[in-house]
Amino acid sequence: MTLSVTVVSAPAKRLLATLLPIALLSAPLPLLAQPNAGGENQDVNNGLPLEEIQTFAEVFERIKRAYVEEVDDRTLLRNAMRGMLSELDPHSAYLDEEEYQSLRESTQGEFGGIGIEVGMEDGQLMVITPIDDTPASRAGLLARDIIVAIDGTPTDSMSLQEAVTIMRGDPNTELRISILRSGEEAPREFTLTREVIRSESVKHELLESGYGYLRISQFQSRTPEQAREALEQMAREQPLDGLILDLRNNPGGVLQAAVGIADLFLDEGLIVYTEGRLSDTEMSFSASTSTPASDVPLVVLINGGSASAAEIVAGALQDQRRGVIMGTDSFGKGSVQQIMPLGNGEGLKLTTALYYTPNGRSIQAQGIEPDVEVVRGRLEVAESRLEIREADLEGHLSAQQAPRDRQKMAERLSDDYQLSEALNLLKALNVVDRRRG
Repeated sequence: MTLSVTVVSAPAKRLLATLLPIALLSAPLPLLAQPNAGGENQDVNNGLPLEEIQTFAEVFERIKRAYVEEVDDRTLLRNAMRGMLSELDPHSAYLDEEEYQSLRESTQGEFGGIGIEVGMEDGQLMVITPIDDTPASRAGLLARDIIVAIDGTPTDSMSLQEAVTIMRGDPNTELRISILRSGEEAPREFTLTREVIRSESVKHELLESGYGYLRISQFQSRTPEQAREALEQMAREQPLDGLILDLRNNPGGVLQAAVGIADLFLDEGLIVYTEGRLSDTEMSFSASTSTPASDVPLVVLINGGSASAAEIVAGALQDQRRGVIMGTDSFGKGSVQQIMPLGNGEGLKLTTALYYTPNGRSIQAQGIEPDVEVVRGRLEVAESRLEIREADLEGHLSAQQAPRDRQKMAERLSDDYQLSEALNLLKALNVVDRRRG
């Protein structure tokens, strides 16, 4: 018989003395792992793996004693907690006090930075979407751009929270990022100047007489209220024959805000439900009868930058056959994170549930597939030397100059092919409805 003995040093013993009482209090009974018939240790009723706890204490002690630089206990323990969460999924994270405050600021809609929503995919830091009218969007950053370096530091060893912390900062300071775009071999370099990002989540306008445009750039607590006011204002100007709801490059946000937006267009039925391990993570949200735009023809624009709460809205409207979803496949983030404050001013961002569309579809890693696929592009008018029009005839009468706002709108529609096609579809739907009537 071979006897194996593990020597545990004094620092490790002290750590074990700290960890074991916590483990005993948090574990179900019976706690201790017992050998099975094969001689291997197994947990009984999910008892704690005491050998792994002892190994953890031993690793802690060896780092303390032998690492090339001295590391304090607080740093090691926080790194361990970060590791616990970062290995679960790309969206769970341990938040120190600064990171926790930063996340609260972004939810409230004001923070200092360049204006991008980022995430991790296959270990790479990726742009989910640039926020409208920010340094990132003006510089031309796109959804799914891979950020390979920040201020010259490679991102392959950064956590998501570390990258966010570095990119945020005081206004009027510069930030250099290197991005790798799909189909390109060499990274692109961008130098951006940070601003105070005050993101207005709702914008609206009339594209043409009777055709409204509602842009939601992210879901904040006041987004449903602002969207309702926008719809009422457009309706006061003139009755709406159709509406385009633009959710492109919308990274998501507050779940309840997404429910509120869907409720503006639905007067009954399920909007979204969530499922998790705990009973309080299982929720269901349905539409109310107070609906300002229940019968306006609707086209919803999505793309690869439409994520999370934006996908909830698109999925609900698609399943309820309330509107036509147009664009390209959405991002595919179908998980729910809870922000859990800790007693020391820090917090956890923990994935606790998955959400599902009314028909039971999971969005996670799949996304929303549009009813009509229209890729991003610019509308170009082909020229032909064989065509002769009135304007080519000598002595033709000159047309009246179009108002400046109409010229600007025509230019905008030519620059945004998806928006132009959405407007054309709304007009076609109205023609069909009139013929049916």
